[in-house]
Amino acid sequence: MKSGWGRRGARQPKHLGGGLRGMACRLSVVMFVLLICTILLFSRIWHSSPSSRIQDIDINKLWRTAPAAGWRPSSAPRSYWPSPPTESNGYLRVRCNGGLNQQRTAICNAVLAARIMNATLVLPELDTNSFWHDESGFPGVYDVEHFINALRYDIRIVAKLPEITSHGKAKKLKAFQIRPPRDAPLNWYTTVASKKMKDHGAIYLTPFSHRLAEEIDDPELQRLRCRVNYHALRFKPHIMKLSHDIVDKLRSQGHFMSIHLRFEMDMLAFAGCLDIFTIEEQKILMKYRKENFAEKKLVYRERRIIGKCPLTPEEVGIILRAMGFDNSTRIYLAAGELFGGDRFMKPFRALFPHLENHSTVMGAEKLEDSAQGLVGAAVDYMVCLLSDIFMPTYDGPSNFANNLLGHRLYYGFRTTIQPDRKALAPIFIDREEGRQAGFEEHVRQIMFKTKFGGPHKRVHPESFYTNSWPECFCQMSPQNPADRCPPDNTLAVLEGQLQSGGSHEVETVKGPNKTVLVE
Repeated sequence: MKSGWGRRGARQPKHLGGGLRGMACRLSVVMFVLLICTILLFSRIWHSSPSSRIQDIDINKLWRTAPAAGWRPSSAPRSYWPSPPTESNGYLRVRCNGGLNQQRTAICNAVLAARIMNATLVLPELDTNSFWHDESGFPGVYDVEHFINALRYDIRIVAKLPEITSHGKAKKLKAFQIRPPRDAPLNWYTTVASKKMKDHGAIYLTPFSHRLAEEIDDPELQRLRCRVNYHALRFKPHIMKLSHDIVDKLRSQGHFMSIHLRFEMDMLAFAGCLDIFTIEEQKILMKYRKENFAEKKLVYRERRIIGKCPLTPEEVGIILRAMGFDNSTRIYLAAGELFGGDRFMKPFRALFPHLENHSTVMGAEKLEDSAQGLVGAAVDYMVCLLSDIFMPTYDGPSNFANNLLGHRLYYGFRTTIQPDRKALAPIFIDREEGRQAGFEEHVRQIMFKTKFGGPHKRVHPESFYTNSWPECFCQMSPQNPADRCPPDNTLAVLEGQLQSGGSHEVETVKGPNKTVLVE
């Protein structure tokens, strides 16, 4: 019996020719697809090859400041800026809670609030006891005389609430307590808060962390924030001396990098990154989270994929080695007590043995009394500010690193290395699961996309305190007139305005049936 294929082949020769042509057509399609796949494959290989990858940065250049592109820091007023009136509307007290970063931003916001309310600012209170377990307060950390003098063109400041004369009798002025809304707009202060001040003569805003909106459509008010943060808030002389002594010792052996190693219990519990720890350690973190943060279901892998987990010390070391830093690099660590013990530090120390902190540089005995609590954080802040390179490992909200990033930008575009944790997460996960091909090159491609501390546009959710460009910077020959540097005689003009308005050492405060003279 003849097969069907034979019969069809014998009886329909035309169809056979058409079949061959169809087969040829299909083969052509297959070959075309194979060609495209080959091109894509070689394209991927080409993109990961040294000749096509993102241009490597010469790490020796990172020890210098980032290119300024003609910009320089400037927070002086660029338009008419009247001196604070001789007569204010009352007193403003604030309690600045949280860590060093939150407190600095709160102080900046307090000055801003006092300016727009025409209030006399009482020296800000620092909530040191609950967070730092010390009683240093503002006078123990900051140079009070410098703070008051630096802001004399902006607001009036007193050390404490005075006694008042009411109906012929002297008594202590009591401030009316208010809890401000989070990120309150300017008009909340000029309406709600101002009314209470008018009624009571003094108000007490507590808590005062993140209680004034960051994005304000008034460059002069934003520049006032910079004057407070980068000029008026100067640490006390002994803190400045200790910080400079540490920097001098480190720099005597060459360049050094500072790293804010945010791998402490509070941040790990907040982030919900628990799986890398032992069962007992996880219980400790979960207990801390339950006691201090709102209840929320957090999945470690999901948190890590979106960049919400702090980098481990080992990951920090791997990133630096992939970028080209060798084991001779000197690193200053600004960190609290690292959670999980020395096992997390050993891999980092194996990669970078020259690790220091303020105790190892100066000696633990010398620093035992002078670098605790807020003062210790202030020393770390100054050393990180003055270091050649600064690297934060977690720049989330309410973090010490945020202010440093902004301060280093203002301090002459000093180099910063900011790991993109979200972009790095899948690469590190692949490595942990055995897929290590091209690992270092992928890390380098991500890390060399950073601005390294140069001027760049602020994009949400980046904070004004992290990046005050362009409001607090200027150019001598700008394309935009708003970016022009103020004239050299700006301070002389402000001083003339202040003097013509009368002495700033005596002031009158308005209030219901109250008159206060402050010497």
